[in-house]
Amino acid sequence: MDETRPKDKWLLEFPAFTDSRGTLSFLEANQHVPFEIRRIFYLYDVPAGQKRAAHALIKCHQCLIAIAGNFDVLLDDGTTRKTYHLHQRNIGLYVPAMIWRELLNFSKDAVCLVLASEAFDPDDYYEDYANFIKAVGGTRV
Repeated sequence: MDETRPKDKWLLEFPAFTDSRGTLSFLEANQHVPFEIRRIFYLYDVPAGQKRAAHALIKCHQCLIAIAGNFDVLLDDGTTRKTYHLHQRNIGLYVPAMIWRELLNFSKDAVCLVLASEAFDPDDYYEDYANFIKAVGGTRV
């Protein structure tokens, strides 16, 4: 089985404890996400109709979480595409390296939390889809 192909097993469920005071969720590196967390960032106030990401990362793994609102994530391994709708606070989408990702259809109140396995490195990106396809030997154009 090719571990870089989008599969539902990439949806990670984090513990959630609910009582009359609300809900608490948490996650731990190497336990709830399959990597050591070296960077955290978040996207918010994305204007209607705008797309974010549109790139693949060469070595960085990420986990995307909708901590408010909702949005869609399109994953593409060069052969297969799958879109995930993120809207649950205790569900994360694991995105391994060498997977093209596009974030779109943000609700007005959406906040996307991103956990990353690497510090920011501008040389870790494929921002041209055709170059990404060549790198993975994909069949899509």
